[in-house]
Amino acid sequence: MEQPSASATPAARDGSGIRARTDASAFVLAEVWGDTVDLRHLAWSVILGVALSVAAFEAGQAVLSSAARDPAIVRAYAMLIGLGGCVAAGALSAVFFPPKRVVIEHTVDESDRLRVLDQLGEECGGIGSLSDLPASAVAELRELGLYDPFAAYEASRVAGHEGKR
Repeated sequence: MEQPSASATPAARDGSGIRARTDASAFVLAEVWGDTVDLRHLAWSVILGVALSVAAFEAGQAVLSSAARDPAIVRAYAMLIGLGGCVAAGALSAVFFPPKRVVIEHTVDESDRLRVLDQLGEECGGIGSLSDLPASAVAELRELGLYDPFAAYEASRVAGHEGKR
C-alpha cells in the first residue's frame, strides 16, 4: 500500500500518472511566532540582519569616533546606527523573501452565520435577546449589518420552541 508523504509530488489529474514538481514541496516550512516561514529564508534573513547591524555599528563607531571625544557617547550612537541596520535588514528580508501563507477568502452566507450563532448559543447557554440590548448596541449591530442575522436567529429559536410545545 502506498503511503502519501508531504514531499511527494501530486500525480496529474488526467490519469497519466505523471508527477509535477510544485513550489510548495521545495519549501521547508515551520511555524515561528504564529506565522509560517521557510527555514532557509529565515536563516538568510538572520544572516543578513547580523551582517547589516554589525556593519552599521562598526561604521558608526568609525565615523563617530573622530567627531566625539567620549567613547561611551560614540558607542551609544553607534548602537543606534546598528539598530538602523537591523531595521534595514528587516525591510530587505521582507522584499527578498515574500510571505509563504496562502489566504483564501470566501463569502459567508446567512446559513453560515446562523450555524455559528447556534454553536455560540450551545456553548454559552444562549446568547440572550435583542430586546435586552441597549439602543447603542442595537445601532452598532445595524451599522455593521449584523442585526438581521441575530433577529433571524432569534425568530428561528422562538419558532423552534413553539414547535416543540
